[in-house]
Amino acid sequence: MIIAVDFDGTIVEHAYPAIGRPIPFAFDVLKRLQDENHHQLILWSVREGALLEEAVEFCRSNGLEFYAVNKNYPEEKSEDGTSRKLNVDLYIDDRNVGGLPDWGVIYRMIKFGESIREAYLNNDMIPPKKNFFQKILGL
Repeated sequence: MIIAVDFDGTIVEHAYPAIGRPIPFAFDVLKRLQDENHHQLILWSVREGALLEEAVEFCRSNGLEFYAVNKNYPEEKSEDGTSRKLNVDLYIDDRNVGGLPDWGVIYRMIKFGESIREAYLNNDMIPPKKNFFQKILGL
């Protein structure tokens, strides 16, 4: 599977243009998806230039190397240099309807093909405060 992953608010807390603190388990889950399950990860970010390079290097220093950054494959060239929608199977982004589920839930949904409800019920790390998804699913 090819998975596009947002940076600010998804891998790290929002602090743009600075780099926020890593979101718990984000790097662990992404590395497992890449290493154990052989998914291709593409960093998908509005960051450009030096700010984008800083994000890529931050991920690299945390053991995460992306297949491509803001493009479908490493050699791809865009005509005008602007970001565009990628041809991927899945986007992981904090701007999803309802926000970003817990990274353990995301892992279960991708690894085991569970619905979000199943993933929340089977995840040992359900956050104490209910988020949007838990409320609409009645968890």
